[in-house]
Amino acid sequence: MNETKPIGVLIVDDHAVVRSGLAAFLLVFDDMELVGQAAGGEEAVRLCAELEPDVVLMDLVMPEVDGATATRSIRGSCPHVQVIALTSFREQELVQAALEAGAISYLLKNVNADELAQAIRLAHAGRATLAPEAAEALIQAATHSPRLGHDLTRREREVLALIVKGLNNMEIAERLVVSRSTVRFHVSNILSKFGAANRAEAVGLAVQHKVV
Repeated sequence: MNETKPIGVLIVDDHAVVRSGLAAFLLVFDDMELVGQAAGGEEAVRLCAELEPDVVLMDLVMPEVDGATATRSIRGSCPHVQVIALTSFREQELVQAALEAGAISYLLKNVNADELAQAIRLAHAGRATLAPEAAEALIQAATHSPRLGHDLTRREREVLALIVKGLNNMEIAERLVVSRSTVRFHVSNILSKFGAANRAEAVGLAVQHKVV
């Protein structure tokens, strides 16, 4: 008789009520079993090494060691373990951090039982599941234009701040203790990165986009 081994699941959440609810959910499905629970990221990393679960349901916002950090550690030390980020938050930064850390899926806690069960099965098979909100956040991240000034160096920001204050190249050179040719070089770079025709236009853009 060839019986398929249940998918071993580790629950990670700093709220006991959430852990209890997820534990009860797992009892409904014959092809899954709860192998352990962790109240934080550090405990999750330790239990993964001890219990060798197949799938981890990982909360993201936890004190001390957060879910993304724990996910990165787990995927580094136990690469066979798949991590599903299960959270109440849909912010773009959290979605990106979780997936970059190695989570295979990103779900919100309002997911229904059948959808979560299917996501666990898919994760175990190496296939991803993304909540619509998470997919939308990734699309926005991919299509969102970088903020003006994101590529300025620290020194270019210093020069720009002085330009905004009305200083000329000689005054900027004296203030920063550099040569005027160095200042001209930085000013040229700033204008190029801003797509500005002159200093006045660069100042207007810097103020408008709150670069300085």
